[in-house]
Amino acid sequence: MAHISDGVLPIWMLVAGFAFSSVMLYYSLFRTSAEEIPRISLVTAALFVASLVHFPVGPTSVHLHLDGLAGIMLGRRAFAGVFVALVLQASFFSHGGLTALGVNALNMGLPALMAWQIFGRRAGFESPRREYVFGGVAGAAAVLATALMVSFELLAIGEGFREIAILVIAAHIPVAMAECLVSAAASGFLATANPAMLAGKIDRDLEVN
Repeated sequence: MAHISDGVLPIWMLVAGFAFSSVMLYYSLFRTSAEEIPRISLVTAALFVASLVHFPVGPTSVHLHLDGLAGIMLGRRAFAGVFVALVLQASFFSHGGLTALGVNALNMGLPALMAWQIFGRRAGFESPRREYVFGGVAGAAAVLATALMVSFELLAIGEGFREIAILVIAAHIPVAMAECLVSAAASGFLATANPAMLAGKIDRDLEVN
C-alpha cells in the first residue's frame, strides 16, 4: 500500500515528485566509489525481494519495506538503492506506477535517510545495546514516515481518499513493529560481526576522501 499506482495522483504532484527525486538521486550518488557498488546492490536486492512477500492485514495486505535498514547500511546511498528497487518492482510486477515513481521514491527514500540520521545518533551513547535500540527505532520510524507521507498525498487529492489514507496508516502499524525487530536484530548483528557494513563506515570514508 505504500506504492502509489498510475492514474491516482495529479500531474503537478507527479512532476514535482520526479523533480525532487532527481535532486535526491544526485545527492545520493555524488562521489560514489566502485567499492560501494556491491553493498548498494546487495541492499537494493533485499528491498526488491521484501516487497514480494505480502501479509494479510484486515481487508488489505502489507509487506516489509526495509527502507530503514537500507538507511542504516547505506547512509545517503540509500535513496539510490530505494529508487532502483522501485523501478524493478514497477517494471516486473506492476508494484507501484512508473509515472508515480518519483513520488514513491520520495515516500520511501526520504524515510531511509531519516533512519540513517536516527541511527547515527547512537554515537553519543555508551550502552552496549545501542545498535539494537537505535536500529529498531530507525526501522520503525521509517515505516511510519512512509505511511504518513502516502496518507498526506492521498488527502491532498481530495476527501474521497480520506478512508484509504487512514487505512494506510493503520495497516502499517504492525509493519512498523515487525521492521523494528528486523532492523534491531540486523543492526546489532552487523555491529558485532561486521561493523564495516554499517553506514558510519561509509560516512567516515567519504570524509577522508
